[in-house]
Amino acid sequence: MVQIHSTGNGPGIVVVHGGGVTAGIYRRLAGKLADRFTVHLYDRRGRGDAPARSLPYDVQEDVDDLLTVLRQTGSHNVLGHSGGGIVALLAARQGAVERLALYDGVVPVDDLFPTAWVDPARAAARAGDIPRALALTSAGINTHTAASRLPLAVQTAICRLFLRTPIGREMGELLPMTLDEVDGIRAFTGPAEQWAGIGCEVLLACGADGPSYYPRLNEALAAVLPHARTLLVPRAAHDAVNRAPARVVEPLAEFFAAPARVS
Repeated sequence: MVQIHSTGNGPGIVVVHGGGVTAGIYRRLAGKLADRFTVHLYDRRGRGDAPARSLPYDVQEDVDDLLTVLRQTGSHNVLGHSGGGIVALLAARQGAVERLALYDGVVPVDDLFPTAWVDPARAAARAGDIPRALALTSAGINTHTAASRLPLAVQTAICRLFLRTPIGREMGELLPMTLDEVDGIRAFTGPAEQWAGIGCEVLLACGADGPSYYPRLNEALAAVLPHARTLLVPRAAHDAVNRAPARVVEPLAEFFAAPARVS
């Protein structure tokens, strides 16, 4: 049974965390929203206090868990971050969501989200070389950074040091699981039109200081989703949603507080 950690008062928002982390990093976000909403955090399978996940990985198991959390909390609002974005989007396609916000949602529309790094990173992880696997993952995802253009040996040395930090250790331990999830996400690669049946209100947000592919992904999705809009948050990177500055929190609060659309 998935454990739900709730805080605040008001309409419920369920947060679906990304890969490589646990729900705990969103406590700051939950605290910033708690005066207006009840924020529900939970760990996806294989992390924190969540049950073990089934093998091989199937994203539908994550979707089913989210649907269970929505039923148990009576919530209809979902915020998906990074790899949690496609879990939230799939739940919305099954009609369980009224308002969906994605921040840097990993959705493989055509070839917009880079995936060439996945197989080399999985090979390194299987060989037990987690620093190299993490370096390949970081460079493959963070294409906008100067570090991603350093020689791989230098990036690997940096990651070896990063793995000595508390967040680095957690990301390293979860990396094989994260790579499995990205592999599962790749199965949905295709045109944006496959998501056109989602009729709920959708906010597609990303940070102006993050990778350049997220704005393109969001625009492609917004073009086919009937009730979607995009938001480019200034001075915000991929981790801005868990850091929770006002420039991220307030647009999310406004979106979730907006009155229901009249059909």
